[in-house]
Order: sequence, then structure tokens, then C-alpha cells
Amino acid sequence: MHHKDIPLQERIIFALDMDSEDLAKEWVQRLEGAVRFYKVGLQLFLAGWFRIVDWIIGRGHQVMVDLKFFDVPETVRLAVKQLNDRGITFATVHGNDAMLQAAAREKSNLKILAVTVLTSLDQADLNELGFECSVEELVFSRARRALKLGCDGIVSSGMEAPRLRKELGDDFLIVVPGVRPVENREEDDQKRIVDVKSAFQNGADHVVIGRPIRNAADPLAVVAAMQRDIAEVLRQN
Repeated sequence: MHHKDIPLQERIIFALDMDSEDLAKEWVQRLEGAVRFYKVGLQLFLAGWFRIVDWIIGRGHQVMVDLKFFDVPETVRLAVKQLNDRGITFATVHGNDAMLQAAAREKSNLKILAVTVLTSLDQADLNELGFECSVEELVFSRARRALKLGCDGIVSSGMEAPRLRKELGDDFLIVVPGVRPVENREEDDQKRIVDVKSAFQNGADHVVIGRPIRNAADPLAVVAAMQRDIAEVLRQN
């Protein structure tokens, strides 16, 4: 497996899943000596709009705008256009082929990540939704199509990453959410989870982590421990 030349401080994308610009800024200032990549999702984006995105980028950090665009293709295209030329690194789209293609065609320096199957869903959930295939098959199918349509990478659980790397290669990004420490897999809304070391052993380029850092007694110590695990995996491969 070939690992991309990504700085260690950018391997962890800290999820700013909060409804306050001020609180988000506090967390960026608290972590920015160790973490240089931040996720702005729907909750914070609605609270802070582009102000918080521009503020983070203005401090020299990278931003993943995780709005999971899902709409008619032309609307998705125009939404991506709004993100272009702002210094944003990643944007997510969670839609069909036409939506993904529209997003990929409109991107400039922005990288489009296709969301495959939310990590809050498991096989039972897919069965209820009427899918007649395994989670792994659905993730693989969606990832393969997304890359052919011009997306730069995918968002998937670390559980599906090994097959993606084995069959689709190294020339795309895998961003893994739903990451939990082995000793602290508390019950929450994430179901298909892995720990940090397993995520990178399985082929992740980045992991998205929020609560395990945010809820820790010493967040910086948790980040440091995770980065040591990441560095160890990268040295071994």
C-alpha cells in the first residue's frame, strides 16, 4: 500500500460538530498546535456560515465542508460553485451518479468526496431501506462509480477500506469517520466503527474524529496518542 505524502498534523480532521462559532474557534485555538484540518458540518455551517470557514482557513488550516449535497444535479453544481475559490480542501456529496458528476465537473481546486454509506447505518438498517446487498458491496459499488465520475475520493467506514484499496488502488482519497479508541467505544450513533490504527492499516488517508477528542479529559494528549499510532502505521507500510 502506498501512503500519500500528507503531514501528520493533517491526518486527523477534527469534527467541529457544535452550534456556536465562538466554541468552534475555542477548539481550533486549543488544538491548532497539533491539528491542522477541521470539519465544518451542517450544524456549524448553519450557525457560522462562511464566516467560520474563512476564519479557520485564514489561520492557515484546511477545511472539510461536510454538507453532503443531495439535490437535483444543477443545484448540486451551483452549490459546489459557491465553495470554489475559497481555499476549502474537501466537500462532500451524497447522491446518485448525476449529482456526483455535476459536482466533479464544477470543482476547481476543491476535492469532491463521495459519501458511500453513512457510518451510522449497519446491515439491519440497509435491509429496512430495501437494499438487497451487503454494506461492503454497496460501499464498493458506490465508490467505484464515484471515482469513474471524477470524484477525488470517498467517505466510508474503515471496515470497508481494505477492499477499496485492494481493488481500486491508491490513487484516490479515503476519509474515514466513525473512529473510536479501542478502550472508549461508547454507545452513540456510530455503528460501523474502527480505531485509529486500524483505519490507517486498512487504507485511510484521513480520519474524522470529534467526540473522542472533545470529551477527553486531556484532548491534546488523546491527539498525540492517535498521531503516534498513525505514524507507527505509516512507518510500517
